[in-house]
Amino acid sequence: MWRMEKLRMLEERVPVVDQNARRILYFVIISFGLAWAVALPLWLGDGLYDERFSLVAGAMMFTPAIAALVMVFLIERAPGKAAALGLWPLKPAKRFWLFMALGLIVPVVLVLQALPVGALLGVYPADFQNFSGYRQMLELQLALAGQKELQMPIEALVALQFVNVLVGALINLVPALGEELGWRGWLLPKLMRYGTVPAIIISGVLWGLWHAPLILLGYNYPLAPGWLGVLMMTGMCIVVGAVFGWLRLRSNSVWPAALAHGTFNAAAGFYVIFLAAGQPVDTVHATILGWSGWILPLLFIAILLAVKRFAPSKQPAPEANPSLSTTGAVDPAAQGNTTHTGQM
Repeated sequence: MWRMEKLRMLEERVPVVDQNARRILYFVIISFGLAWAVALPLWLGDGLYDERFSLVAGAMMFTPAIAALVMVFLIERAPGKAAALGLWPLKPAKRFWLFMALGLIVPVVLVLQALPVGALLGVYPADFQNFSGYRQMLELQLALAGQKELQMPIEALVALQFVNVLVGALINLVPALGEELGWRGWLLPKLMRYGTVPAIIISGVLWGLWHAPLILLGYNYPLAPGWLGVLMMTGMCIVVGAVFGWLRLRSNSVWPAALAHGTFNAAAGFYVIFLAAGQPVDTVHATILGWSGWILPLLFIAILLAVKRFAPSKQPAPEANPSLSTTGAVDPAAQGNTTHTGQM
């Protein structure tokens, strides 16, 4: 604790202009350091085939939240901590629930739109009529279980996957919040003082690079060398993070972004459903992970930027001024944005 106090005293001696950047740097060091520490057992073990992989990957998702909590409770120590993280208030209620609904819909659209675009460009081998790849996968699973045929039409099973996404989104909400509390809850609004486009790019780059402990093991991009996987993951995080950032900033809440993240993870497997049988998929080129999946989202983001839809919505003035630190000094990062102390 004395080290944190010493850090805060050191901060007060530097110009206030530098405090925002310094705090962002502290956040990055903590979140990245914890991510690599949590992922270390996979590097010392069997990588993606390690029996602890799911546990490690799940635990890693909470490292940005830990970093954000350290910043808010131990370094900044300003009032209005829940507001600083985007957890509260949940108002205006109409806007909040509108963006919560968008948090369920938009990620599914992001994932699905990549498939016909990839098919049109010849990088995604699709079967949108017979679902032959999905059928082949299910029949193989049944054979391994000692069963002979599907218990219901393949079309019904495909429809059920959309229900599963809704269930998965709710289950994924808590671990997704572990990431979003850091990236969009705390970090993105801090970066907005440098401009909207720089904030989107920097937060996306940091989010993408944070995944490196898993991507370098072959996660998400199994056919690509590690450096290319990290590069592609960073590109995807810039694009998807911009959409999540729009949900966070316009709602003045981290919850829609967290729900969107959970929905996105639940819907990511849709590419298997519409895949042609016996065809491999290179995620460098296809699905939302690949460049072909970013084309339409980038157009959407460009429109949002053109009509200035990344500006935080106006909200009622807080009861206490969260921009005042315990010493009475003004935090310029908080003073310039009501959502302050805040994409795969």
